[in-house]
Amino acid sequence: MRGDLEWGGIPGLVRAAAERYGTREAVVEGRTRVSYAELGERVEHAAAACMANGVEPGDRVAVWAPNTLDWIVSALGAVCAGAVLVPLNTRFKGTEAAYVLDRSRARLLFVTGTFLGTSYVASLRRAAAEGTGDGPLPGLPHLEQVVVLAEDAPQSFRTWKDFLASGDGVPADAVRTRAASVEGSAPSDIVFTSGTTGRPKGAVITHAQTLRCYDVWSELAGLREGDRYLIVNPFFHTFGYKAGIIACLMRGATMVPQPVFNVDTVLANVAAERISVLPGPPTLHQSILDHPSRDQYDLSALRLVVTGAAVVPLRLVERLRAELRIATVLTAYGLSEASGIVTMCRRGDPADVIAATSGRAIPDTEVRVVAPGGEPLPPGHPGEVLVRGHHVMQGYFEDPEETRRCLTPDGWLRTGDVGVLDAAGNLRITDRIKDMFIVGGFNAYPAEIEQLLGVHPAVADVAVIGVPDPRLGEVGKAYVVRRPGSVVTADDLIAWARREMANYKVPRAVEFVAELPRNASGKVVKGELRGRAGG
Repeated sequence: MRGDLEWGGIPGLVRAAAERYGTREAVVEGRTRVSYAELGERVEHAAAACMANGVEPGDRVAVWAPNTLDWIVSALGAVCAGAVLVPLNTRFKGTEAAYVLDRSRARLLFVTGTFLGTSYVASLRRAAAEGTGDGPLPGLPHLEQVVVLAEDAPQSFRTWKDFLASGDGVPADAVRTRAASVEGSAPSDIVFTSGTTGRPKGAVITHAQTLRCYDVWSELAGLREGDRYLIVNPFFHTFGYKAGIIACLMRGATMVPQPVFNVDTVLANVAAERISVLPGPPTLHQSILDHPSRDQYDLSALRLVVTGAAVVPLRLVERLRAELRIATVLTAYGLSEASGIVTMCRRGDPADVIAATSGRAIPDTEVRVVAPGGEPLPPGHPGEVLVRGHHVMQGYFEDPEETRRCLTPDGWLRTGDVGVLDAAGNLRITDRIKDMFIVGGFNAYPAEIEQLLGVHPAVADVAVIGVPDPRLGEVGKAYVVRRPGSVVTADDLIAWARREMANYKVPRAVEFVAELPRNASGKVVKGELRGRAGG
């Protein structure tokens, strides 16, 4: 594949894009317009600053910020200095971010200033105030520097401008030598994802895997030079970073990052910037179609939509094609442990295949549906989805036990998802072994939410399930057993949860029960809870 042979690693891709696409617009952010050549220069400058501040190949560097030009430059700069990128979910609270920073032993963090009314720096300071570290955050002894992507920074933190200036003394040749030394087999990023244990685990993906997968993605989607791509999918997610930034670098498309999903802003951006490519969850496209002022915006440049992460109604596909005249609408399925991509529809697939399935395995990979004992099942029979190929992660970061649970000795990745293959090899995801549910495109893991709710002093026992929601697809519902004497209300618990966890994890409903239904081995019977909820 071209991604394996031509660029070597992401630093080679950045350099090639700067040379190949030169004066073409790379990033548009408000009035700021950056060409590919200028983006290459900015990334090299950021890489120089990383090197000046002691970042060595293999060190972990984290970014906790929304979709912005600074995210792109800081992340690619770190990767070009040989670092392994650790993206942090912008919806994390301080304690959640601190856990990932500590677990990955990140040496450097790029963090936004205030975003959506929240000071990320303040929340992180509160979470990591106690400890023995002598860096900016005592509770995170491995974190040597925190760079605030803003003009001001608190004491012991650095501003983005100051950090960049520190790299002025690093020779350009040294930066390019470091970038050229990054091999395709080296880890490029660690994306932390929670599982059934509720403990976040970091999926390790290499440069070669990233490049190969998103060369394939770009080819199957039909992304091309000159496309204008509105990136609403968060950069901390594989879909935003790799199907967004990496794919655009490969094809010479223009990135238009949008920090917050707001349908009015999406419509304004599509019209003003002549957006041609708009991937995102079905809720994004549904809200565009249903917007009362849609006809006031010129959406005629839109030609490509890629969606997934939830059930896609056939009517949605038909409306995108008929009402917005979008030539290509595709669905896909992936997970962080498989570089974010497993199956994808092909251009020309009929609407019912696009709506009812997530397409077929990407080239040079295998998808299998198996029975509980591991035996392959024929088409039409539901079972656990297993995948094998070049896209499967190297393993979970420093977690051999969880890696063994997830990867078989012969290279198959157990996805934990239940699916059905049809005779043509198209995959339809029907359920989740892990009980995960998807809130507006964000994966929510009941075990993690249950652990967080269980900390509340009034909660004796708790189980969380996903229930249908007309706007977000699914939301959480918590079944709670109160401690004796407690008078906590549903509103009390929901308000508490909003302070303690990312918004998409917060249950939208709480039902108090005398006890949770359990089987003979003591496990909660969630099927019974779903039955009560009508799910």
